[in-house]
Amino acid sequence: MSFTGIPIWKEAPFVRLLSPLIAGILIQWQFDIFPVIYRLLISLCLALIVGFSFISSFSQFKNYWWSGIAITILFIAIGGAITYLQDTRHFENSVSRLPKLPYTFVAVLSEPLTEKDNSFKTVVSISHIFNDGSIHDVQGNVIIYFQKGSSLRNLSYNSRIYFNKKLQPVSNSGNPGAFDYQRYCAFQQIFHQVYLKAGEYFVLPDATDQRFIKLLYFTRQKIVDILRQFINGEKEAGLAEALLIGYKEDLDKGLVQSYSNTGVVHIIAISGLHLGLIYWLLNLLLLPLNSKQRSRWVKAILVITGLWAFSFLAGGAASVCRSAVMFTFIVLGENIGRKTNIYNSLAGSAFLLLCFNPFWLWDAGFQLSYIAVLSIVMFMKPVYNWFYIKNKLLDNIWKMAAITISAQVLTTPISLFHFHQFPNYFLITNLFAVPLSSLIVLGEVVLCAIACVPYLAKPAGALISWLINIMNRFVEHMGSMPFAVTDQLQLSSVQLVLLYLLIFCTWAWILQKNKRLLIFILAGIGCFIGLKNFAILSARSQCKLVVYNVPRHQAIDFAFGRHCLFLSDSALQNNESLQNFHLKNARIKFRFTDITRSLSTDNSFKFFTAGNKTILALNGSTRQLGVQSKMYADLIIISGNTDISTAILEQLTDCRNIVFDSSCPVWKINKIKAEAESTGFSIHPVSEKGAFILNLN
Repeated sequence: MSFTGIPIWKEAPFVRLLSPLIAGILIQWQFDIFPVIYRLLISLCLALIVGFSFISSFSQFKNYWWSGIAITILFIAIGGAITYLQDTRHFENSVSRLPKLPYTFVAVLSEPLTEKDNSFKTVVSISHIFNDGSIHDVQGNVIIYFQKGSSLRNLSYNSRIYFNKKLQPVSNSGNPGAFDYQRYCAFQQIFHQVYLKAGEYFVLPDATDQRFIKLLYFTRQKIVDILRQFINGEKEAGLAEALLIGYKEDLDKGLVQSYSNTGVVHIIAISGLHLGLIYWLLNLLLLPLNSKQRSRWVKAILVITGLWAFSFLAGGAASVCRSAVMFTFIVLGENIGRKTNIYNSLAGSAFLLLCFNPFWLWDAGFQLSYIAVLSIVMFMKPVYNWFYIKNKLLDNIWKMAAITISAQVLTTPISLFHFHQFPNYFLITNLFAVPLSSLIVLGEVVLCAIACVPYLAKPAGALISWLINIMNRFVEHMGSMPFAVTDQLQLSSVQLVLLYLLIFCTWAWILQKNKRLLIFILAGIGCFIGLKNFAILSARSQCKLVVYNVPRHQAIDFAFGRHCLFLSDSALQNNESLQNFHLKNARIKFRFTDITRSLSTDNSFKFFTAGNKTILALNGSTRQLGVQSKMYADLIIISGNTDISTAILEQLTDCRNIVFDSSCPVWKINKIKAEAESTGFSIHPVSEKGAFILNLN
C-alpha cells in the first residue's frame, strides 16, 4: 500500500518502529517478563544488525528480511524494557513491596487539593518511612483523601506531611462492565490509598523546592482567578477554565453530559485544536522574525517554548503532549526546509511519547487524539470531494463539515467501545461549537493579557461570558432534542478489532479496487453481524441474579433474558445519576432492554423464587420472625443494619451461602465473618469482593 507511489514503510519509517514498540509494551504488561530476557534480546539483535552491515551488498539484498526481523524484535524488546523500568512495583524500595508492618510515612503533595463531596483528594509521593527507630528511602505514589476541616489550610502543592495509618490497595467496585479504576490508577503508578482524618497527619514545616512545577501551579491558579473574576456565571466560568487550561474542577456535570451527548466534549479537553490556536497566535506575534534565517530559528525556539509551556500549564495530558510533539516536528521541519510526512510525524510523536510514558497507550484521550488525526488525514479528501461548491463561504462550511465527518470514521468504534453511545447531532453541533469555542479561547488569551487593566478586562469578560452562554444554551438545547443520543451500544474487543479491519480494508478497496479485498469485506461484515446476533441470542437466554456494589445502598437485579427486576432502597431508586454511574455499564453488558423497578420493604425477611433458586433476603430486625421450622434457601442476601448472627442464621435455614450487599455496615460484616470461620458459612461482602452473580438456571 502506498500514498504517493512510495510504500508507506519507506515513506514513514516511524510506522515500522511504532508497531513493535506497542507490541512490546502490551507483552510486558500482560506477562511481566524478567528484564534479563530483554537485555539478551537487545544485545543479540544489535549484534545481528551490526554484523549484517559487514556482509556484501548482494548478500544484504538477498537476506534483507533478516535485518527486518532483527529490528522488529529489537523494538519489541525496547518496548517491553521501557514498560518494565517505568513500573514502580519493580523498584527495590517501592512502597508496593513493603512488608505489612506499621510504618510512619513521610510524603510530599504532588498536586493541589481537589474538593470532593465528602473529602479533599490529592496524590502524594512517599519519600521516607520510619520503622523501629530507623529511616528508609522509598518510592511510590499514594492517593490521600483528607477529611474536610480547617487544618487543610496549611496544605498545598509541595507540602510535606507524615502519618502512620495503614495504606489500603486501590480497588474497583467490582460491578460488571464498570470502569476499571484500579487499572487506571496502576497506569499512573498509583497502587494504594488512605483516608486521613484531622489529627491523623501532621504538616512538616519544610517543603521540597521544585520551582518550575510550583511556578506552573501558581500561574495556573492565577489564570483561574482571572477567569473567575471577569467571567460571569458559574457554568460560564467553569467552562472558560476548562477551555483555556483544562481546569475541570468547576465544570457543571450536567453541562458536561450535554457536551458529551452532542459529540462536542472534545472541545473541553485540551488537544490539537487548542495547540493549533496557540501556534497560530505565536506565529502571528512573531511574524517580524521571519526576515532573516538566524531570526527564524529564534522564532522557532520561541514558538516551541510557548507551545510546551502551554502544554505543561494545561496539565501535560497525553492528548496535549501529542499535539505539542506534532507541532514541534512541524516547526523544525519548516526551519530545516523539509516537508514532513504526516503519517511519519504522527507515528514519530506517538513513539516518543510512549518511550516517555508507555502507560499512555491505555489512555482514552491518547487513543482518541491520534485516531482522530489519522482519520482526518485518511478520509478528509475523499469526503470533501463528495461535493464541488463554487461559493467560497459555503465551501468553507462544507470543508469544516468534511473534517467533522472524516474524524468520526475512525473515532466512532473506539468511542462506542469506551462510552457505549453515539451522538446523532454531532455534525450540527460541531459546525457551531468548534469555531465559536476557538473564538472564545482566543478571547480568554486576550483577557489574561489585559487583566491588569480592569476597564478593558471587564467588557472583554462580559463579551466572553455572553459567547460561552450562547454556546452552552445551544449545546444543551441540541442535547435535549429527541433522538440526540443512541446509547446502550455494546461493542466487544473482538468486534472492535473486526470493525477497524473492515474500515481499513474498505478504504484500501476504494483506493485500489482489489476484488480480494471486497470478498474479505463482505466476509467481515458477515462475521460482525454473526457475532452481534450470537450475543443477543445469548442475552435472551440468560437467567441470573446480580447483587451490585453501590456504596451504602441496596441494588439487586433479577435478570430474565433481556428483562430485569431491579430491587433497591428508595434513595437509590430516586437517584438516576447514581444508578447510571454504578449500574448502566453492567446493564449494557448484559443487554437489558426492559427494567422494572421495585422498592425493598421494611419486612425482616422476604423469599424470592427465581429460576431454579430460592433466595432469602434479610433486612431489619430478626428477633420476631416467628419461624417455626427451618426454611430452605440457596442463597441469603443481608441488607442494611440487620440484627443477625450465625446462630440466628442456623435457626432460620440450612443455607451456608451469604451475600452482604453494600448497605451493610463494615463492622457488621467483619463481626459475622469472624463467626463464620468456625461455622462453615461462605461469606461474600460485595463492598470488598465486588458484585455477586448467581446463575438461576
